[in-house]
Amino acid sequence: MTKRKLHLVSGAGGNMMPCRRKSDDNRREKSLSGRTLFSDYMHELIEQLRLEGRYGTAKNYEKTLRVFCKFMGGKELPLTAINSRTIAEYNTYLLRRGLLRNSISFYMRILKAVYNKAVRHRLVRQAFPFSEVYTGVDATRKRAIDESLLSRLNSMQLPSGTALSLARDIFIFSYCARGMAFVDVAYLLKTDCVNGVINYARRKTGQLLTIRVEPSMQRIIERNASPSSPYLFPILTSDDSAEAYRQYLAALNNYNYQLAKLSALLNSSCKLTSYTARHSWATAARNHNVPLSVISAGMGHTSEQTTRIYLAALDNSVIDEANKGIIDSLG
Repeated sequence: MTKRKLHLVSGAGGNMMPCRRKSDDNRREKSLSGRTLFSDYMHELIEQLRLEGRYGTAKNYEKTLRVFCKFMGGKELPLTAINSRTIAEYNTYLLRRGLLRNSISFYMRILKAVYNKAVRHRLVRQAFPFSEVYTGVDATRKRAIDESLLSRLNSMQLPSGTALSLARDIFIFSYCARGMAFVDVAYLLKTDCVNGVINYARRKTGQLLTIRVEPSMQRIIERNASPSSPYLFPILTSDDSAEAYRQYLAALNNYNYQLAKLSALLNSSCKLTSYTARHSWATAARNHNVPLSVISAGMGHTSEQTTRIYLAALDNSVIDEANKGIIDSLG
C-alpha cells in the first residue's frame, strides 16, 4: 500500500495475505504466522450475530469490515497489529474521504467493540489503541416536530387502506408508544399485546419495556389489524428471521418514502422520518415538565450506567401516566 506503513505480516513466499473470507472448513484454523487475522475474527463475529438474529448489527459489522479492507488496500492484518498507529492512520484515511465526525465515530466504535471482544477472548492484550480517536456521538440536527403539527397529522383525512394512511398510523402509534422505534413496531406480535398492555424487548438493546395501550393506540391497532397475521401491524409477514429482516428493510424504506409524502401534505418545513416520532415524544415530554429520569425510562435508554441504576426501581405506572397526558393533548 502506498504511503502507509502498517507492519503487515507476510504469508507464504513473502506475499501479503488478501483481506478475504475463507471456507468454513478452515474457519477455526485461520491465522497468519500463528496470529488470528482481523478480518477472520470479524467474520466469526458477524456469523454469530446472524445466528442470534441480530441482522442489523451484523450488517453494520459487514459495512465496517468493507471500509477497513479498502483502507488496507485488500491486504490482511493480524489482530495484534491493531494499535494506536494503525487506528490513527485509519482515522486520517476516513477524514480524507470526507466523512463527517459522527460517521468516522460509527466505524471506530464498531472496531473498538471488536477489539475489546478480542481482548476478552485473550487473542490480544489490551493496548487501548482507540484512546486518541473520537468514539462519541455529536448532537445532530433537531428532528422533533411540535404537538400542533402532530395534531394536524393525527386528524388528517387520508384514504383508508393505503400505504399513506398506514404510515401515518404507524407514526402516531410510535409517538403514542413513547417513541417506539419503527423496528420494534414492525416486529410487535399480537401476543405482545395482552389485556391492554404491550410487553416487548427493544431490538437495539434487548431491554424489556411495558406500555399501557391508550384508547388512541387501540384504535390504530384495530384499524390496521390483519386476522391471519401473527404481527400486530401489517408490516412483516414472514416468521423466518432472515426473511423478516429483509422485509423490515424494505418496509423501512417505504415508510420513510410515505413520511416524505406526508411532510409535503402538511406543508411544513419539518421533514418526517422514522426517527421523528421518537424525538418528538421526548421533546413533548420535556415540554410537559416530565422529569428527565421518566423520559429516559419511557424510551428505554440504557446508554448511561448511572441512569440505568437509578431507573431500575421506577414504577412503570409513573411513565404510563406521563404518557397518557402527552397523548391526551393530541385531542
